[in-house]
Amino acid sequence: MDVRERVGWNVRRLRVEKGMSQDHLAYAAEIERAYVGYLERGKRNATVTTLEKVAKVLGSDISELFAIPPKDAAPIAPLNAGRRRV
Repeated sequence: MDVRERVGWNVRRLRVEKGMSQDHLAYAAEIERAYVGYLERGKRNATVTTLEKVAKVLGSDISELFAIPPKDAAPIAPLNAGRRRV
């Protein structure tokens, strides 16, 4: 897992734990919704400024986005369809 995938895994983990949609995260962090998807899939190199915005919205320190996932970590299930908590 490279660092982009690690950051993406952690963004998705934190977002899903909070029951937050990609749309809400994007709006609150003032970034494009599609960009959140790219980040979560490890397809984009985010700037430190963008990561700081995302971490703030998720109520986390930026360092948590770089945490190494457990070796036995399963893929993070998506949120259920419909309204999500914000």
